Amino acid sequence: MHAPPEETPSQHREILRLALPAFLALVAEPLFLLTDSAIVGHLGTPQLAGLGVASAMLLTAANIFVFLAYGTTSVVARQLGAGNRGGAIAAGVDGAWLAVGLGAVTAVVVAALAAPICRLFGASPEALDHAVTYLRISAISIPAMLVVLATTGVLRGLQDTKTPLVASALGFTSNIALNLLFVYGFGWGIAGSAIGTVIAQSGMAIALVVVLMREAGRHRVTLRAHPGRILGAARTGIPLLVRTLALRAILLVTTWVAAGLGDVPLAAYQVSATIWSFLVFALDAIAIAAQALTGKALGAGDLVRTRSATTLMVRWGVLSGFVLGIVVLLLHTTLPRLFTSDPAVQAGITAALIVVALSQPLSGYVFVIDGVLIGAGDGRWLARAMVATFVAYLPLILGVHLMGDWLLSDSAGGGTRGTSNAVTWLWLAFTAFMAIRGVLMWARVRTDRWMVTGAIR
Repeated sequence: MHAPPEETPSQHREILRLALPAFLALVAEPLFLLTDSAIVGHLGTPQLAGLGVASAMLLTAANIFVFLAYGTTSVVARQLGAGNRGGAIAAGVDGAWLAVGLGAVTAVVVAALAAPICRLFGASPEALDHAVTYLRISAISIPAMLVVLATTGVLRGLQDTKTPLVASALGFTSNIALNLLFVYGFGWGIAGSAIGTVIAQSGMAIALVVVLMREAGRHRVTLRAHPGRILGAARTGIPLLVRTLALRAILLVTTWVAAGLGDVPLAAYQVSATIWSFLVFALDAIAIAAQALTGKALGAGDLVRTRSATTLMVRWGVLSGFVLGIVVLLLHTTLPRLFTSDPAVQAGITAALIVVALSQPLSGYVFVIDGVLIGAGDGRWLARAMVATFVAYLPLILGVHLMGDWLLSDSAGGGTRGTSNAVTWLWLAFTAFMAIRGVLMWARVRTDRWMVTGAIR
């Protein structure tokens, strides 16, 4: 990478202004899952294992369309940088309509195929029943989840991360209250957890749509659906869709390997993966700032500011990773007790969190560069790189699958120790995936090929 000019205090303030509210808003999604995991985990290990399968599929169904947020942020920020706020809002309206259409179709498919989808993971019959129940009900929330993605992307592109924060805070608070009421108050079990999440997600979507409608009204932007523009938005998002599909495939294969190890390792993986997701979203706050600032700077044709902000945000990402890693190390024996009373599951979570903690500086680097390249509109390269990473990761995670019986056997320690060994190897393989991804991103960001200036549509 070329040596950038010295960063200015205003850049630090701008990044902080965007990243801090984004952090608090982003952690709402893993907090939804952490809340569900903590509440469901005390119902029993099969319920927690079932939640692990169902939540993996639910997040996959929603997050394969994360381009609704990321792509919209880039396009809106570039329009804003070019001085066209009305065009920025119009692009956001197109993204919202696209979210409604994709969400409705996806919800029907997931609900109809909930049983065969969950069966693919090979979980125990009891865990499978709980997974199907949770997934079939929570599929109702998929349109709302996609609308939240799209409208949040619009606001981020407009350099507003505070409004999504307010919506997320209200959604998270209501999710806790509703889950406790439905699961324990009404005795609905894992179904109650799913219903509570559906209501909370729907409320968030309605609130953010109202904000978008007000912005459109101020700038006289029509709210009518334009099929041609919506299809154009869909085409623009295809590279990011491919990138996200490859990423979700990596996460699903990892969950499949965890399920093959048994309910106890799967439950331990579910909790540790949820904690990892919380950390990822925390680090992704800087990536969100990177998307918004990179898009705006390139839209204005300011390459010097783009380079300077990238270097500064990478520094922030790695430092934040170190801090988060230290926190997790300090709490790695305490956190498991919040999610389960099963000693074997606790041991697996404890072992996993050590690896998770040590990998956080790497995660900080990867997610910030990912945000920079998304903000730059470098979707095609990101798609190719993630597919290549998936191909390189498969032998590693399948190796853990092949070692599964041995890792859990008496010769490898058996019992609680066997669970710890299996989950540790699972996370070591996943950390290798992050390392491969980081090397590819380092090679890309050193060049100038990703810095294309001007507004894009």
